[in-house]
Amino acid sequence: MANGQKIWMDGRLVDWKDAKVHILTHTLHYGMGVFEGIRCYRREDGRSAVFRLKEHIDRLYDSAHIVEMDIPFSKSELSRALFDTLQANELEEAYIRPLVFLGAGSMGLFPKDNPVRVSVAAWEWGAYLGEEGLKNGIRVKISSYTRHHVNTAMTKAKVVGHYVNSILSKREVSRAGYDEAILLDTEGYISEGSGENIFIVKNGVLKTTTLTSVLQGITRDSVIRIAEDSGFKVVEERFTRDELYIADEVFMTGTAAEITPIREVDNRMIGRGIPGPITQTIQEKFFEVIRGKDSKYKAWLTLVE
Repeated sequence: MANGQKIWMDGRLVDWKDAKVHILTHTLHYGMGVFEGIRCYRREDGRSAVFRLKEHIDRLYDSAHIVEMDIPFSKSELSRALFDTLQANELEEAYIRPLVFLGAGSMGLFPKDNPVRVSVAAWEWGAYLGEEGLKNGIRVKISSYTRHHVNTAMTKAKVVGHYVNSILSKREVSRAGYDEAILLDTEGYISEGSGENIFIVKNGVLKTTTLTSVLQGITRDSVIRIAEDSGFKVVEERFTRDELYIADEVFMTGTAAEITPIREVDNRMIGRGIPGPITQTIQEKFFEVIRGKDSKYKAWLTLVE
């Protein structure tokens, strides 16, 4: 990432090298902050568009509300900040990271007057789990770490500190040679990946974990809509680890991961060990949608202007 790039901080664009915070920034010490991951795609007509911008901005503000942080900018101002960041960096396609955090001030677990600060960064980021994984599927392992309980951490908020759990699980399975981790909930059911929601396919029916204790994925919602519009039945309910093993197909969804097939879980081959036909259909349709090739979903794409 070049120093010539810009980052939006607290209402203005600054040089990449100048986007700094004080060492006593509260969020750095205690993890109380919220963020979003958003993608901008280049449509087939050559114009750039942000995918489901409204839903991402709404979730950011919901996350802030849950943890009692008041974002000092309106939703329209923050949306404009995203566009300004993309344009300042001349990015046609990008991953966008809005971050809301508590700045320097009082320390300890009860910050009183610390300012709520906001930044937006954007950079080029290809397939999160690799182009090979996107095409041929990845190997995953159930982590020994458990996902958050609903009354231990606010699972509907995308909170900075929550992701320590994800980092630990990702490191654990990566050391063992796997591409990604799957975490169980506190009752032993499949929860989600370190940063993705999970779908299984069995006898032509798609199933995904309920939203009881997982983050409400925007790509997850998109896949449900696309699948149902394509004539597939989608069920939202809990399922077990061994149900995952005997699924015909398994795939992950997320802003970073997009639609990534899973070919193996805990050394057990899923289906034929290659992306299944329903996964491929959903994946192909999703990439058509984000490129603006299907007018039915044009409301999901906000042009960068």
